[in-house]
Amino acid sequence: MPKHNADIASSFEEIADLLEIQGANPFRIRAYRNAARILGELPQEASRLLEKGEDLTRLPGIGDDLAAKIKEIVTTGHCSLLDRLHTELPPAITDLLKIPGLGPKRVKALYHDLDVQTLEQLHRAARDGRIRALPGFGEKTENNILQAIEAHANQTRRFKLAVAAPYADALERYLAATPGVLQVTIAGSYRRMRETVGDLDILVTAATAAASDIVQRFTGYDEVAEILSAGTTRASIILNCGLQVDLRVVKEESYGAALHYLTGSKAHNIAIRVLAQKKGLKINEYGVYRDDTRIAGETEASVYAAVGLAYIPPELRENRGEIAIAKSGKLPQLIAREDLRGDLHVHTKATDGHHSLREMALAGLSQGFEYLAITEHSQRLTVAHGLDTARLLAQCEAIDALNEELQGITLLKSIEVDILEDGRLDLPDSALARLDLVVAAVHSNFNLSRAKQTERIVRAMQHPHFTLLAHPTGRLLQRREPYDVDMLRIIREARQRGCFLELNAHPERLDLLDTHCQLAKEEGVLISINSDAHSIYDFANLRFGIGQARRGWLEKHDVLNTRPLTELRSLINRTM
Repeated sequence: MPKHNADIASSFEEIADLLEIQGANPFRIRAYRNAARILGELPQEASRLLEKGEDLTRLPGIGDDLAAKIKEIVTTGHCSLLDRLHTELPPAITDLLKIPGLGPKRVKALYHDLDVQTLEQLHRAARDGRIRALPGFGEKTENNILQAIEAHANQTRRFKLAVAAPYADALERYLAATPGVLQVTIAGSYRRMRETVGDLDILVTAATAAASDIVQRFTGYDEVAEILSAGTTRASIILNCGLQVDLRVVKEESYGAALHYLTGSKAHNIAIRVLAQKKGLKINEYGVYRDDTRIAGETEASVYAAVGLAYIPPELRENRGEIAIAKSGKLPQLIAREDLRGDLHVHTKATDGHHSLREMALAGLSQGFEYLAITEHSQRLTVAHGLDTARLLAQCEAIDALNEELQGITLLKSIEVDILEDGRLDLPDSALARLDLVVAAVHSNFNLSRAKQTERIVRAMQHPHFTLLAHPTGRLLQRREPYDVDMLRIIREARQRGCFLELNAHPERLDLLDTHCQLAKEEGVLISINSDAHSIYDFANLRFGIGQARRGWLEKHDVLNTRPLTELRSLINRTM
């Protein structure tokens, strides 16, 4: 039965999709989408809150009906509304939503106008040229659908890092509770903080417990849907959510070598083995050997030391220059979560957030922050109830008043202002001049040409009040590709103008890409790692932003919001 928030959120998203395909009330659809997002970002498991007898309606956006459905899913493993919707619509219609560019509105049109119910029917309709005639589609969209179907057919399922995280954490706790177990570590791409993972690799060492007992406990986990294999020291399972998990049990003396082997990446490991061979050594998952004598392997550090390298953090192990840097002894001291002094992208219920100014401020204080920038959406984003000039200035007054009361944290006056298609900002200069900083973002016209999209953003950056470019590529993981933009030019414009780029830590975005973070570092442009928090719970997402930053080689001094408030103010109060 589902125990994790991700499972419940997935059910609610599916309900919202099916309701939208049916043409249900938009407010009802939005309620389920909001609930899915809230649950997906909630650090506490709803099942545990229910076990403690807590009232779920205290969560933002969760009323009596949604609370009852959460309880139903947790206790019975299914939702009667979702079951009913499955009987009312074709069973394979949700498969269409897995194709990039096809949201519920387009699937609704395809279903009602062309009777498309399956991926095969979708492919046939696109191939026959029948989709382009539908309103809102066209020949280009039809061709994109054809390409996306073919790419989807060749793609193995991957899980976003934040979706895999609760399953990994729960399994780690479950195995660690086994008597005699010493260490449980999640390895693989999860440990390297990749944006998505294909499976989970778990490494276990034990003092007294037999490996076969650990394997048996692993395969007996109550969320196992299928046991793929089970031996004396290893096993593979599929969880109910579809995620594959592989277990390895090794002796303590081999822990470091096995962890290195299972963490990867493959390219990194091959390069390390080549180094070892040049030194007359052999590396495998059991240790480092000279002839038949084992010389290292208890720790990962001992594996690297055996080939003459300093320990390389997991996030850097992609064979992108880290081995040469390790040889030179100049590996970066990667940023850590505790280095952040504040968050420069935070919403409240004044627009599409769920908590008040005071509640967000106190939540930021509990995170150890010295400052928060309040960045509501601007007026053009009507779906988020964006602020016009009058409402923005009223919020500025409210922030000033609250800052008089607060101790230990300062709220900064800001806005997440839309960058319009021509590069203008969505609010007048007279309003923007009243703010401590201006966060600007693209929320529309994602399909402009590379030249036009780049020029649009460059024009915005040239605005005298522009401070920070939010989620710079506009991507949504597994839902929307990045818009086409010359990121090197954007980064160099930021350097020239003295402004900054955001690494948005929301697990749907993780935007900047790690390679762009590294490029910004090389160009001397500071990155701000922000939560894009819409509730007091969303600050937990910063862990994923930190992981992305570490993959991008960022150190504390490369990150804008590691500065204390006085230094931050001197950086953002630039004059043109």
